[in-house]
Amino acid sequence: MDPRRAERRYTWQEAFELITASDEDGAISAGSSGPDSADSEDEANFIDGIDPAHDIVDEVGNGDEDSEASCATEAPCTPERGRGRGRSLPPAKTGNRPGSEAFPGDVAGWKTAQEPDSLPHAPLHFLPRRRPGVQPPLTEYVDIPSPSELFGVYFDRAAVKTICANTNKNAAKHIAAGKKFKWTELTEAEFHQYIGITLFMGILKLPKLRDYWRGNTIFHVGHLQKVMSRDRFLAITWNLHMSDPAKDTVNDSKKGTTDYDCLHRIRPLYDHLRVACKSVYHPQRNLSVDERMVATKARIALKQYIKNKPTKWGIKLFVLSDNTGYTVDFFIYTGRSTPKTGKGLSFDAVMSLVQKSFLGSGYHIYCDNFYTSPALFRHLHDLGFGACGTFRDTQVGIPHTKVNALTKNSPRGTIRWIREGPLLFIKWMDTREVSVCSTLHTAFSGDSVRRVLRVSGKHRAVEVPLPSAVKDYNKFMGGVDLSDQLIGSYSSWRKTRKWYLTVLHHFVDIAVTNSYLLHKELCGRLEQRPMTHQAFQEQLTAELCGVQSQPVRESTGRQHIPVAICEGALGSKKATRGRRKCRLCGKCTPFMCEACEVPLCVIVDRNCHKSFHSS
Repeated sequence: MDPRRAERRYTWQEAFELITASDEDGAISAGSSGPDSADSEDEANFIDGIDPAHDIVDEVGNGDEDSEASCATEAPCTPERGRGRGRSLPPAKTGNRPGSEAFPGDVAGWKTAQEPDSLPHAPLHFLPRRRPGVQPPLTEYVDIPSPSELFGVYFDRAAVKTICANTNKNAAKHIAAGKKFKWTELTEAEFHQYIGITLFMGILKLPKLRDYWRGNTIFHVGHLQKVMSRDRFLAITWNLHMSDPAKDTVNDSKKGTTDYDCLHRIRPLYDHLRVACKSVYHPQRNLSVDERMVATKARIALKQYIKNKPTKWGIKLFVLSDNTGYTVDFFIYTGRSTPKTGKGLSFDAVMSLVQKSFLGSGYHIYCDNFYTSPALFRHLHDLGFGACGTFRDTQVGIPHTKVNALTKNSPRGTIRWIREGPLLFIKWMDTREVSVCSTLHTAFSGDSVRRVLRVSGKHRAVEVPLPSAVKDYNKFMGGVDLSDQLIGSYSSWRKTRKWYLTVLHHFVDIAVTNSYLLHKELCGRLEQRPMTHQAFQEQLTAELCGVQSQPVRESTGRQHIPVAICEGALGSKKATRGRRKCRLCGKCTPFMCEACEVPLCVIVDRNCHKSFHSS
């Protein structure tokens, strides 16, 4: 029997207990500030802001042969010794790293694709703790929940009430200190309007914040004035606070001690959002671990610098995502402190996100060469997780033998591999050498990829062998990158001097993006067409602001009844003349609403006219 069918359904309260329970294997708890030890040269470089080369081949396109060929066409780049890292696979380096442990494969040498390989263990059985996907009670809805209802799962009444209470306390503190501004108590409805306005600014971008309320100009935006005045919006922005100001003062007095919490100002919403992300959605089988940068130049210890990242200055987050782009879990990197497991930053980062007590077992974890290490992959294998990722030849435990190794003159598609128990080390020659370690794959299973090579003096497209580990890495490693793309499309971020407000806006972006992905999955279950990302955020903005997403037409005396688009048609043209695409289902219809002048279907099994006006 499929274990996913045999399991019982968890409620959100039971899910909360699973998430907050301590992990059996000693991983970092969900409420901790994250791993921050440095036990090797690589981890020390990372803490100092020197990130090694990021390794990924171009992302897979539509999944067909051509798109798959294009995804691996890009040559892996040489890792640069500096503060940045590009998104490319690392070339192998020759020579042994001082202090590297001996490897049994050094004697046997590298094997070729023609030599057989098999997994020394049985394939992993996928046994998730809950059924993957959206969790009850969202799955029990007959109709698709509205965008504001989905957003309210992450910013629920308790979280909003806490933010409003602490904002009012912060405003009272500023008034007592002698600052003069007009203030009334912030309510929950007004906070939702404030968030709606920030989302509006993410869709319609203007150079300055005050431009959204500017009048007597062709760039006038009249809708925001009906929702909230400019002075009120600025007053809320100046006083917005997530934590209790009195407790902030107590925490600030502990600076320099082990009791000081550098995330205290975001802690209430930070902890709540992490639990909410895991409660309402259980991830699919393929997961990826990567970093994310939240842009800021605030003078704080949390700020990191990465040279070759699009966002060079910012706060670093470690993120766990599945292949849909859903942010399952995350934590903020707080810098060097007490070692968590003593095995290094990359080991602690993965183990704090991949918790068996919440996920279950049988998951596939994909990561880049900063995280990949034999010690981590063996530990994940012992816990029932498969792992795959690119590696650097300088990593401890990587084979350094030159017997039958790849050379610069090796033809494209050449494969070399070494197996040590569950660990498989693969080197594949594309435009450059690609290095991948896996506990999920065999050396070669017959896959191929199209490449343009020079044959007999002419360039021709030929099929070259492709290791399945490289193929799956390209396919499933981009979950965090997809999440970053969705967040960056219509981000609510605005420039501010307060770092915790920057983080607050990023939390809003995570909630909005995850809400949209929930909407897409729920529409798929009910076999309905989902909204586009922009349409979803526009409707969410309108609902939070308490206004209609479409302007109301002036009354013309006409009623909302279906009429023919083109009247007076005769004979066989009665059902075809003047047809237009229905606003809801997209199919052709000869009818429209008389008052709205919107084409809508009116047939027995599809009454779009009724559905359009009832919503």
